[in-house]
Amino acid sequence: MVDLSAKPYFLNKDQIKYVQNTVKSMSTDEKIGQLFFVIGQDEDQVNIEKFIKKYQPGGMMYRPDKAKKIKHEIATAQSTSKIPMFFAANLESGGNGIVTEGTWFGNPLQMAATDDPESAYQLGNVSGEEASQVGNNMSFAPIVDIDNNFRNPIMNTRTFGSDKDRVICMSDAQIKGLEKNNIIPVIKHFPGDGVDDRDQHLVSSINSLDADDWMNSYGEIYHHLIENGVPAVMIAHIMQPAWERRLAPGIEDKDLRPASSSKLLINGLLRNILKFNGLTITDATPMIGYNAAMARKDLLPATINAGIDMILFNKNIDEDYRFIHEAIENGVLSMERVDEAVTRILGTKLAQGIMNTKGELTLTPPDEINLHSQEHEELARKVAKKSVTLVKDRDKLLPITPKKYPRVRLVVLGDSDDGGFKEGGHVTDAFKEALEKEGFEVTIFDHNHLDFHEVFEEGVEDMEKKFDLAFYVANVETASNQTTTRLDWIHLMAADSPWFMKSIPTVFVSTANPYHLYDIPNVSTFVNAYTGNQPSIDAVVKKMTGKEKFEGKSPVDPFCGDFSTKL
Repeated sequence: MVDLSAKPYFLNKDQIKYVQNTVKSMSTDEKIGQLFFVIGQDEDQVNIEKFIKKYQPGGMMYRPDKAKKIKHEIATAQSTSKIPMFFAANLESGGNGIVTEGTWFGNPLQMAATDDPESAYQLGNVSGEEASQVGNNMSFAPIVDIDNNFRNPIMNTRTFGSDKDRVICMSDAQIKGLEKNNIIPVIKHFPGDGVDDRDQHLVSSINSLDADDWMNSYGEIYHHLIENGVPAVMIAHIMQPAWERRLAPGIEDKDLRPASSSKLLINGLLRNILKFNGLTITDATPMIGYNAAMARKDLLPATINAGIDMILFNKNIDEDYRFIHEAIENGVLSMERVDEAVTRILGTKLAQGIMNTKGELTLTPPDEINLHSQEHEELARKVAKKSVTLVKDRDKLLPITPKKYPRVRLVVLGDSDDGGFKEGGHVTDAFKEALEKEGFEVTIFDHNHLDFHEVFEEGVEDMEKKFDLAFYVANVETASNQTTTRLDWIHLMAADSPWFMKSIPTVFVSTANPYHLYDIPNVSTFVNAYTGNQPSIDAVVKKMTGKEKFEGKSPVDPFCGDFSTKL
């Protein structure tokens, strides 16, 4: 059974007795409910009180919505639930992960580019403070993956970079900021994203490092954070074949599993070798990377049997609950294993101050919501000032000024809402306004109304009559359920590409992916901003016009190991 006196719980005898007695007194339905971490319910669509009474979930994760609405929904669920609940959000880059009015502080890679752990601390502090205002008590962050593959479509700016020591340093700092605000950190995505070039939302991706290389990189990160007492780990739909083979010599390829259903990786690697005693939660189980492993009716109980304590999200919730019920009834899933999982869930809630030994909710939000938006925006501006990175300026085009380049053509790529759960949306208007404020005459390349004469017939002199400088911005965000974050020019003659860049001054800014030089290696001037929020846009323009120095240090190789990108 679980040792609740040990790390990360450190419960006393009375607290342990309370957990044990509570587990004994719970019905099977109540125990099954605790295993599920369901999607946040919208009070405009669902009667939350009836939902909680019927399903009795252990936790709920909300996507961003208005602060007052989220607060009321959480309060309704907490007041109805017999056992206080976890309420989580993806607090990866700010309080905007839970409330729409929250601060988009900046992506983790931007914090890393400051080379200052204080930035990561403030990321945790700002997002934690804003989340706590509405009753959120858990963060599915920090992300402790390593950005090892520039082709990976889901990680890059969501990580602290490619150096394990920086990942450890920044993760420690972000955790401190979260914990200051009584937000439980959940590190992710074990056994580690960033090696494969695919997205686990769409396929069971693979961490293909050999066992020793894994232990010397991802393993060191997890070992450090476990030693420091991190309370919870999110388990991904990612394979780590080398460790499964080391723990089970002779295992056949067909029997390899993503971590979310692998007893070898959870009970073997995470618990027995890395000595993690805390709470394990799957990544979202509607993902294809999860469901591709086996039939869902077998997969859900296999997940709990693998050593995982909580299942994130449902497909059909009644069906999912029934699958667990049936697995218990037919002996596939033992009540002993269920009790172990519920013990960890209740032990974490008690240890993290969500409830007391009377079963009462003890962690509640303030009566009035105060997001401290102006203060947090100013902190974001300080981070932006320190992080924006000049990667190259081959032809010494910087600083750009209205005197040198009065007419600017602004071309923005990827500025769309297509893709899952993106952070920033649009940057076109913000860049246009910032450049015009500096005195430039700005015209936007209109992707929706192509000038076919220009596309097929115009030459350099024709272009020179229209603009003096081409200012490219790529806002191609990492987001779920997409296979690439590469530059994707208009398919008709690549009409928006800077074919003229050897003749007309051309600068390129990336707000969302540090690796675009791979697709435009010959550009003279390249800048990484890492985040498309307003503070970063303002910082980019100030630095490119010479009003501020570039201070950022790249946490990854923006040249992608390709000689041509440095020319």
